[in-house]
Amino acid sequence: MRIFLRLLTAIVLSALTVQAYSVVEVYDDEGTQITLAIPAQRIVSLAPSLTELIYSAGAGENLVGVVEHSDFPAAAKALPIVGRFDLLDIERILELDPDLVVAWQTGNPRSSVHQLRQLGLTVYVAEPKSLAAIPSHIERLAVLAGKELNDLKVIYDFRQKLETLDSKYRHQSPVTIFYQVWDRPLITAGGNELINDIIRLCGGRNVFANIRRVAPKVSREAVLKRNPEVIIASGMDIERPEWLDDWLRWPSLKAVANKNLFFVPPDLLQRHTPRALLGAAQICDQLDQARSNSH
Repeated sequence: MRIFLRLLTAIVLSALTVQAYSVVEVYDDEGTQITLAIPAQRIVSLAPSLTELIYSAGAGENLVGVVEHSDFPAAAKALPIVGRFDLLDIERILELDPDLVVAWQTGNPRSSVHQLRQLGLTVYVAEPKSLAAIPSHIERLAVLAGKELNDLKVIYDFRQKLETLDSKYRHQSPVTIFYQVWDRPLITAGGNELINDIIRLCGGRNVFANIRRVAPKVSREAVLKRNPEVIIASGMDIERPEWLDDWLRWPSLKAVANKNLFFVPPDLLQRHTPRALLGAAQICDQLDQARSNSH
């Protein structure tokens, strides 16, 4: 009996070891199959939004490096910095010895991402371009880090809240919107971005949805020609940018005539994270207000 118990214990421990260190595989946003012999224990994030997604996946404890402005949640601010999203410190990344690097598809320099791969690092490339894609990335990051998906209440809550917003606003009358990222140069959101998906969710129509580039520069004349009913600005921080009121110089503009100049903090719209639903709820409320103002 004693020998049998020892043998049974050995079998159970062996099974647990195999389960704990089984190969993990997912596909990233470039269609690349990412394979790890064991779940990632040391992760480097190359965008503030990706840092937040990694925490949402329950893998914050696995992070060993982040880029500048990774400030949410607060624990991220204590992590080593590996440069800016657009100017990576390759040497510092190598020093941290990550077994997984999570890169921003349209934000990180392609040459730097290629270099990291050439140096033997595993790189998962991500950029949710719709609200519905955010839970999928949380799930894939959880798998890569060996976290239990059953523990991720954030995924269920996100999908429920998204469905609630969609049901509420899908049949609202359309409102044309100019979303202003920055003033000089004048930058907006094109049709292949998360912000465009949020505008659509709320019953809005992005006046520059036909542009497929990310964060395209546009002219003031092009905005005036499209004559949006609403202008929503983001800026750099939680304060309403002063340049939003520059549009008051064109009182015939529908957005100005109906007092539909709004602001949403950029972190709630320009980061591809669960907090984007908070920004979406604000935009939906603002479009409801604009509909009332036009009557």
